[in-house]
Amino acid sequence: MMNAIQTRKQKGFTLIELVMVIVILGILAAFALPRFADLSGDAERASIEGARGSVQAAMGIVRSTALARSETGAGPITLEGQSINLVNGYLAASSLEQAAQLSDYAIGTGGAFVATEAAANKPCFNFTESTGENVPSTVSAVGQLNADADTCVVTP
Repeated sequence: MMNAIQTRKQKGFTLIELVMVIVILGILAAFALPRFADLSGDAERASIEGARGSVQAAMGIVRSTALARSETGAGPITLEGQSINLVNGYLAASSLEQAAQLSDYAIGTGGAFVATEAAANKPCFNFTESTGENVPSTVSAVGQLNADADTCVVTP
């Protein structure tokens, strides 16, 4: 009979043991939470880096297609069923969204910048159209939109 009572008492955890486990988990969470709390900024930056790579790839594809078809002017070319405008034989800002498939991004007027969204301090990069016959379109490093969300500021 005594063994049955002792065995029943030894099943489960005491309240003190449970409280200690909760305290230890709380302390661990307090140290781990700050490491994972602000990952949205990293995700936005990775997203805009991906979009930047997509634009650079589109620039190369458009240029090589234009050269293969002897289109070195402003005439449009057709890629994958879409009309892509050219400037001096390079990708034009007006076709930036179609060529690089950037429908989920905010694009500034005339393709001046590409951002994750049109809001202050969001990651972005600048796109500059070709300005001459042998001057390719360019893409800047990643920067941040200014307070008015109308200019991408890239600091060296």
